[in-house]
Amino acid sequence: MSPAKTFEQVRAEQLEYNARRESGYRERALKLFPWICGRCAREFDRRNRSELTVHHVDHNHDNNPGDGSNWELLCLYCHDEEHSKFEAYVRYGSSQASKGKAATHRPFADLKSNLEGSKD
Repeated sequence: MSPAKTFEQVRAEQLEYNARRESGYRERALKLFPWICGRCAREFDRRNRSELTVHHVDHNHDNNPGDGSNWELLCLYCHDEEHSKFEAYVRYGSSQASKGKAATHRPFADLKSNLEGSKD
């Protein structure tokens, strides 16, 4: 029976696996798509290319079709925002379901008449 792995060993193995997996689809995506963020349209070149990330549209990092149909290039900031939106969706559900009826209260409806009436 093999000894139990330490946290550091498991983490190192996971980081290595992630780097191997990412290097494959990242390089393919950078060859397929123009180096422009798909959200904010910021342009990238060889100097700042490391700030351009590959986002998986369906959030499944193992879904890497050769045509790149599950990828989009996003800058670091837009990528973080996209994942924040997804986390909120997972936690709170669809934003469509949370939309209730439109507000009907009109707090300033009588403001004009009230102001005109107070000019005594």
